[in-house]
Amino acid sequence: MASLRDIKNRINSTKKTRQITKAMQMVSAAKLNRAQEKAQSYEVYASKMREVVNNMAAAGSDVSHPMLEERPVKKTGYIFISSDTGLAGGYNSSLLRDMMKTIQSRHSSTDEYAIIVLGKIGRDLLRTRNQPIIQEMIEIPDQPGFSDIKGLAKTSVEMFADGVFDELYVWYNHFVSAMTQTVTEQKLLPLGSTGEQQGSSVGLYEYEPSEKEILEAVLPRYAESLIYGALLDAKASEFGARMTAMSAASDNASSLIDDLTLSYNRARQAAITQEITEIVGGAAALE
Repeated sequence: MASLRDIKNRINSTKKTRQITKAMQMVSAAKLNRAQEKAQSYEVYASKMREVVNNMAAAGSDVSHPMLEERPVKKTGYIFISSDTGLAGGYNSSLLRDMMKTIQSRHSSTDEYAIIVLGKIGRDLLRTRNQPIIQEMIEIPDQPGFSDIKGLAKTSVEMFADGVFDELYVWYNHFVSAMTQTVTEQKLLPLGSTGEQQGSSVGLYEYEPSEKEILEAVLPRYAESLIYGALLDAKASEFGARMTAMSAASDNASSLIDDLTLSYNRARQAAITQEITEIVGGAAALE
């Protein structure tokens, strides 16, 4: 049986751990609020971009672009958005499990796909599985700007345009609430239909110099914006998952402290009872 000192040390140690998890919970909650605001603000821009691209794609039947057209798939690209740090519950593990399950069902060889990974945790997990990583990015800011991932996004889109792979998907955790994140696969390229067409919006724009030339400039930027939007969504999910995990850890620490305190009080009472018994026994022996 543990001594009183051992139990007391465990109580003090658990209290210190609870202080850390509570602090991390509060920090994650603050970061989550900022990430949500940033994702919601960016959605306004992404929605307008989607509307313009939809309009151009639907306005004229003679308007086409390689990024809008399906082609025979020889190789597939996957963008995997993970976190740089842990302590976020099943945020990374569930995402990796679902993506690997999908990849194994689609491909029979690593020659048939390549992975672009964001986040140190995802990179390390994929390396241990000997996955074909062709590009990586770690130490992503908590509140990333487009300039932070512009190079990776541009390179990813250019690899599709150059035929390195014939389709591109992004895997990330979609933010539903602080307690709920949904593993999501989104097809980025070819773009195809970018959303439901609003009949009233077709024909509302006049393009100069031409729709084709504008598509040439806009479509790569639009594809890059989809990657950035997925990253913002994933960041909100990461902070929500970490806040929930730290809240659960704090609750578990409180429960453990209660149990240890009860054990400490029982052991202390037993020790006091034993001392009293010994004193009474000694006094009786002297009579």
